[in-house]
Amino acid sequence: MPLPVEPTAIVQHTPAPAPAPVPTAPVSSPPVVQLTPGALVALVGGGTAVVLVVGTVLVSLLLAVAVTAASVAVCAVVLRSMLNGQHKR
Repeated sequence: MPLPVEPTAIVQHTPAPAPAPVPTAPVSSPPVVQLTPGALVALVGGGTAVVLVVGTVLVSLLLAVAVTAASVAVCAVVLRSMLNGQHKR
C-alpha cells in the first residue's frame, strides 16, 4: 500500500536590503606640471650633466681595470723570467 505524499511548503526568502553606499571623497586629478622654457633648458642641462658624470665614472673604472690587468701581466712576465733564469743555472 503506497504512502500518501504530502506537499512540502516552499518558503521564499527575501534578500536583505543592500547597505547604503558609503559616500567617497571626490577623486582629485593630480596637478598638471607645466614646464617653462627656462625649466626645460635646466632639465636638459641637468640630464646632460648626469650622463657625462656617469660616463666619466664608468670610463675611469674601465681604465682602472685595464691598468690592473697590465700590471698583473708585467708581474707574470717578470716572475716567469726569474723562474726560468734559476732553472738555467
